[in-house]
Amino acid sequence: MKNDRIQALAEAYGTPLYIFDTKALCERAEAIKSLLPAGVSFCYSVKANPFLIPALAGSLDRFEVCSPGELLICEALKKKGCDVLSDIVYSGVSRTKADCGAAIAADVHIYTAESVRQLSLLNEAAEEAGKEIPVLLRLSAGSQFGMSEEDLLWAIDHRDRFLRCRIEGIHYFVGTQRKKLERQKKELIKLADLFERIRTEHGVTLSKFEYGPGLYVPLFEGDDFSDTLAPAKELFPALAPLAEKLEVTVEMGRFLATECGTYVTKVMDVKNTGDKRYAITDGGINHVSYAGSVMGMKVPVVTHIKRGIAVDPDEFRTECAGQQEWAVCGSLCTTNDDLVRAASFTDLAPGDFLAFSNIGAYSVTESMYLFLSRTLPEILLVNGDDVKVARPFRESADINTPIDF
Repeated sequence: MKNDRIQALAEAYGTPLYIFDTKALCERAEAIKSLLPAGVSFCYSVKANPFLIPALAGSLDRFEVCSPGELLICEALKKKGCDVLSDIVYSGVSRTKADCGAAIAADVHIYTAESVRQLSLLNEAAEEAGKEIPVLLRLSAGSQFGMSEEDLLWAIDHRDRFLRCRIEGIHYFVGTQRKKLERQKKELIKLADLFERIRTEHGVTLSKFEYGPGLYVPLFEGDDFSDTLAPAKELFPALAPLAEKLEVTVEMGRFLATECGTYVTKVMDVKNTGDKRYAITDGGINHVSYAGSVMGMKVPVVTHIKRGIAVDPDEFRTECAGQQEWAVCGSLCTTNDDLVRAASFTDLAPGDFLAFSNIGAYSVTESMYLFLSRTLPEILLVNGDDVKVARPFRESADINTPIDF
């Protein structure tokens, strides 16, 4: 998105502000789909940014939800005319039988089981609902997510204990921002072998494979932005042998959504402390989260939008003219609120905007919004000239105020 467009939106709607370019999002979705082997489905992981669901509805095959809250979001969207419930993969490491029952009542597409206990809970909930449900067993990659291969094979061998759960396949996801694609290629070979062993040694032919490759996206200065689809171009051909035998679904969040988002914050104050210059913004780390960055140590792609507002240097006694190195900090009363430890800007002054790129995934969901009860940013969905307010400014104080005392 061009700077003048960003500035016009920030001027019109205020800051701090998230801008999600849904046209760019859908174009990237189409580009990714064009790279997938024939027959492979495409799934969006809602936790990356639930505000993007309406833009992607109808163009993707699945939506993965990982919590009862995300399921409620999808149910609310259905009431507003955006029905994705029948396309949902329902995951999550901590679920009650009531959670399972709610998903079954909503008729979601397919369920994952993170453990043998979860499989039992799903079976009980399906029994009470009088339904048979399709289930994927999630295989662990050595973390708290999923079940061991031993438990997975046990569940398959004892599937008569879970008659309401039709075990149809395997769900596998290791993590995010994975650069070493050779590891993914090797794990796909091992997974293909596991499917074959289940068929030959356990007498069960599974038909579905849900796979989260966790592909890397560049975020910081010095990263290679020349072809951000390159990891998909390299890895996706390795899915073809599996796709010949199984119904394969590729699940993505960060890789799909990152590039569509911009976060705009206004410089509120500038000052010197010793030989260091600080720019204080109306946003902060409560709104911005980049994978791999700790306390502003890495510099994301930040655009300085000069507004030309007249300021009196005597008000802040800090030299702003020319190119200077600045630490950019937010409005939180904590020394951790470093957006950028050191970055160069020219003629930076109060009233200017700083636009942070590649913010389409996770910042809007995983940042610490309630800390210090500051106002939640406004969220815009922009498609060309069309602008929708997905969420107006909202006071987090409403959430933090005790209802009884």
